[in-house]
Formats: sequence, structure tokens, C-alpha cells
Amino acid sequence: MNFLETAWYSKARWLIFLWPLSLLFQLVSTLRRKKHKLYSDSSKLSVPVIVVGNIAVGGTGKTPLLIALVDILKSKGINPGIITRGYGGRAIAYPLEVTPLTSVSECGDEAILLAEKTGCPVTVGPDRMAALEALVSGNAVDIVLSDDGMQHYRLVRDIEICVVDGQRLFANGFCLPAGPLREPVQRLKEVDFIVINGKTSEQSPILESAIEMVMEPKFLINILNKERRPFIGAPFNIGSIVQAVSAIGNPQRFYDLLDKLPYQVKRFKFPDHHLYSVEDLFSAGVDEHQPVVMTEKDAVKCRSFARSNYWYLSTQVCLPPTFADEFISRVETLV
Repeated sequence: MNFLETAWYSKARWLIFLWPLSLLFQLVSTLRRKKHKLYSDSSKLSVPVIVVGNIAVGGTGKTPLLIALVDILKSKGINPGIITRGYGGRAIAYPLEVTPLTSVSECGDEAILLAEKTGCPVTVGPDRMAALEALVSGNAVDIVLSDDGMQHYRLVRDIEICVVDGQRLFANGFCLPAGPLREPVQRLKEVDFIVINGKTSEQSPILESAIEMVMEPKFLINILNKERRPFIGAPFNIGSIVQAVSAIGNPQRFYDLLDKLPYQVKRFKFPDHHLYSVEDLFSAGVDEHQPVVMTEKDAVKCRSFARSNYWYLSTQVCLPPTFADEFISRVETLV
């Protein structure tokens, strides 16, 4: 965490001096949302739109949930498409359709991962409405899922799913910059589904109807040769030091999983969506003789220089069957 994040989640008292700025941020956000909501009309869209987002800065697990939702939709014969911001990528022009030839430097790590894991058409662009129009005009899809975009108020949506980090929840409950929230907690009363990523020890009335999502570690997969080793047990030589490399919003959940292995874990944290180079890892002190383990999202950025000791952790999203039934029931009223 950086200095400000640490203050948010430790609920530092001095943040109260930023509270007036938070009120201003919240007011502007509310006015913008009301303005766009006044003129929005989902009936004008050729396909329904589902937004999977959050109200807090940082990673909450939106992308793995979206991948799981795609699997649910496909199991019912529904053909989804995906739009995403493309954080970490810099394309010459947007919207950009992700193809097997698109580089991660153009579209970002999430877009590559989404395209490969789902097999769906994926369009990238900071303007979600423009990305949506480009996706629909060039592909036969029944429904569109937006990876993030709750605060992209121009994007008309039929269903909103908000993902909450079960470990960190809402920190001190303040909006930016005094806290990590992009919108106040009360915004959750307006979404269709609240999904909590992981168990939480704190009780909150607004989360009483939330669905719990669990990320189960399954395999360690070699980036270079695709070898799979079960996560349980001791997948590496006894005495190995596991070097955990991450460039995600909240790496603590990833570290907690690796701590279950019978090895010493050495952590190497990079900024969120960091575009790795081999020099980055060597400069940070990564040992080329010890196993390097990263998330699947990080791994897509290391393929060009991966070595035989580079692995990523493959996980499976577990959701209650009742959620899948309710989700499909809502979708079937739209498609």
C-alpha cells in the first residue's frame, strides 16, 4: 500500500482534514450521475448491458467474477461480449478490438486475460459507450458485460453488480480523497447484486443480502511450458523460497493464498497494472533459481521473457447456485 492507502485502511485520524474535499467529490459525483441518469434510456440499446464494478479504489475481484458470469451465460446458450477500459495499455486509437495479435501494451492485462479466458469478443476503450457501440456493430452478441464502469455514468446499464473486498470492505467510509470510496456506501442500495469477495468479520446491514464469492486455488501453471502442479501439498522442492510477484490492486489476498504453502514467501510488489520487463524483476532482486509465482493477470505480461521457474496461480471462482439461478432469471427478462 502507498501512504494514502495505509492511512485509509488504518483509519488515520488526520484524514478528517480532507473530509471537506470528500464532500465536494461526493457532490460532484452525485450531480454527474443524476444528469446522465436523467437522459439515459436502456431501451435505445440493441443489447442489454451488465456492469460489474465497485465503489472503492483498488482491486476487488471484478475480473474473475465477470469470467464466471460469462460461463454461466454461455451454459444457457447466451452469447456475451465484453467491454473494458484497458488499464495499463496505450493504443494508437480507441475503441480497440482485442485479437490474438493485440499486444498487452496496447490493451492492458485485463483485456488479454478476458479474451483468452472467455473466448468472447472484447473491445477496449476509455469511452465505454463508444466501446459498446463498436463491439455490438462488429459482433453478434446477445448481451454485453462491462468490466468496471459503475462510475462511467454515460454507460447505460440494465443490471449492476458491485463487488466488495471482504478483507478491506469500505475502510474509513469516506469518499476520495479522505477515503478510498468513489461513491458513498449507500450507493449499494441501488445495485442489483452485491458480491463479497472472501469472508468478512465485520457486520454491516447493507451487506445482509450480499452473495459470497470464494476464490479457490487450484493449480500452479508454468508460464513457459504450461506444466500444471496441484496447489495443495508441496509443489516445489523442499527448502525453496517462493517469490510472489504482483502488480494488482490488492495483492494481500494473493499473498494469503501462497502463505498456505510450506515455503518461505518473499514478496515483490509493483504498481497496479505495471507492464513488466525482465529488468524490473532482476532490479527488484528476484532470484532466477527460485520459483517465481504471480497471478494469471500478471503472467500475461511476462510471457515474452518467462523462464522455466516462472509460474502463475490458477484459481476457481465459487458462487452459490442460488445466485446463478437468480442472475439468469434476471438476464432472461432482458434478452
